[in-house]
Amino acid sequence: MTSPVPTSRLRAWMLEGLSDMAGHQQGGQAAPDSGHRGQRWWRVMCLTGVDYFSTLGYQPGIAALAAGLLSPIATIVLVVVTLAGALPVYRRVAEESPRGEGSIAMLERLLSFWQGKLFVLTLLGFAATDFLITITLSAADASTHLVENPHLSEALHGRQLLITLLLVALLGAVFMKGFLEAIGVAVALVGVYLALNVVVVAVGLWHVATAGHVITDWSNALTTQHGNVLVMVGLALLVFPKLALGLSGFETGVAVMPHVKGDPSDTEERPAGRIRDTKKLLTTAAVIMSCFLIATSFITTLLIPADEFKAGGQANGRALAYLAHEYLGNLFGTVYDVSTICILWFAGASAMAGLLNLMPRYLPRYGMAPHWARAVRPMVLVFTLVAFLVTWIFDADVDAQGGAYATGVLVLISSAAIAVTIAARKARQRNWTIAFGVISAVFLYTTVANVVERPDGVKIGACFIVGIMLISLLSRLARAFELRITGISMDAMAERFVRDISHRTIRFIANEPDNRDLAEYRDKIKQIRADNDLPIEEDFVFVEVTISDPSEFEAGLVVRGEVLHGRYRVLTLESSSIPNALAALLLHVRDTTGQRPHIYFEWTEGTPFANFLRFFLFGQGEVAPVTREVLREAEPDRSRRPRVHVG
Repeated sequence: MTSPVPTSRLRAWMLEGLSDMAGHQQGGQAAPDSGHRGQRWWRVMCLTGVDYFSTLGYQPGIAALAAGLLSPIATIVLVVVTLAGALPVYRRVAEESPRGEGSIAMLERLLSFWQGKLFVLTLLGFAATDFLITITLSAADASTHLVENPHLSEALHGRQLLITLLLVALLGAVFMKGFLEAIGVAVALVGVYLALNVVVVAVGLWHVATAGHVITDWSNALTTQHGNVLVMVGLALLVFPKLALGLSGFETGVAVMPHVKGDPSDTEERPAGRIRDTKKLLTTAAVIMSCFLIATSFITTLLIPADEFKAGGQANGRALAYLAHEYLGNLFGTVYDVSTICILWFAGASAMAGLLNLMPRYLPRYGMAPHWARAVRPMVLVFTLVAFLVTWIFDADVDAQGGAYATGVLVLISSAAIAVTIAARKARQRNWTIAFGVISAVFLYTTVANVVERPDGVKIGACFIVGIMLISLLSRLARAFELRITGISMDAMAERFVRDISHRTIRFIANEPDNRDLAEYRDKIKQIRADNDLPIEEDFVFVEVTISDPSEFEAGLVVRGEVLHGRYRVLTLESSSIPNALAALLLHVRDTTGQRPHIYFEWTEGTPFANFLRFFLFGQGEVAPVTREVLREAEPDRSRRPRVHVG
């Protein structure tokens, strides 16, 4: 017979800890980072740069396929949108969410109740699309660089899918062992990779300059195909949505804000130094990337034959590596390939870290994640398996995944633009409101155009959205009877009521406040005494719960006492769920007085199923049995459990 010990050890290992990334999260919230801790902004820039800068591995090839000879002009349009659109938006996001919550949290604050939760879940679905496609696309491009290396092409030909799956599995294995984002590693990778790209770009520009006919041939071909400059710009604007991969990295840049070292005078309420340095981070990364995008699109378009960009061509998914091998030799080209493979693989690690940091920020707080979702390893398994599926569906093709990746990126940027527009409007900043409104329109157009042109992203995003919502619904149902009050505080009058009644049998009456007139309380006591055959000398304290936001799952509880009509003691509570609030109050009273309190209800009219749905969605309904069930789960010992009476 198999011993249960290995199973229990495996379970303990799988559920060990919450998260060892991004400041050691606790309960889905990033740990505070005071001004004297953290890293210099340029080092943190390298952390987000492994995702942002690694797109140079495939962006020039994608631009060449999308725009052809117009690739440099289309890239200039992309740079203008980056510097004049995305950068101002995310600089404002950094001001509004200095603890790394990002644009999703900004929009969450604008909406309440279930529509707010569903909206956030939808954005989380697109964020999951963005991060997961980052993992699969980066791994696919890394395998492309490996397979196309002249020293390895013969041995590895036709094995790109297998290599990509192995890279994704290796990434998952690192996280299963335990992973803490190493900023030092990111600095080294980004430093070496950008230095190698400077060499490739310099050599490429030198070849363009020394072979004068190259520029002449390109400009003549442009004029022949497209006529005048206005037509070229118009076509560049039309193909711009296909180049949206070059906008990736901004959301990650804001997410890593808690790592940025602020000023000694920074406070959690106003970390001015962290905000200032994060703006430096975003601006510097955008300027560096913009320079590389323009230069690389120019040299790859002019120096690489168009057929080589297509599927099966030597520059497909690896345009700069092609130039490195072509003009600097296979030795330098191999070093460039190794550097590209490493940074692409580490970009997947950054994306995995983003997923593990993002989901616990929202789902547990909504009650929409199982308990094991707070642990890293089970989530790593889930994300790795999903990455396997996406890689298999797209056959590890970089170009095929570009649309899905761009959709995820554009939805997040569009939501950020809308969020800062609303923030500027609320702050009555008319000029900024107009500017951000125009930027929002540009990104919304780009998103819609990308979806129409390449609907793969919406399909993948829809799958993630449906999956997240289904899991969230099932989790909320499974956790419906949890005691989810995080803490209780009572005012002086409420404590006085409890202290006074504790000298006798503690009896509460659950009352749904209506007119709150003298007749309401008098008739309620009369009914409770008659239903439960209680003598007249028994005294009671009324308990009334007001529903706040029924979509919230966890919250604190404030209990206030008041005397109505000169004789009736009433405890008032505000909560997202009546049964949970009542159960929490009863357990708190038991623990503070040492006595088992009694609470009296009347049966709710209506079918049990309809009442349960009312409880699940609106926090009220079948109050009496649900309160008893919450108490039963919270206190297994019947001899210590508060008593529930229904008449």
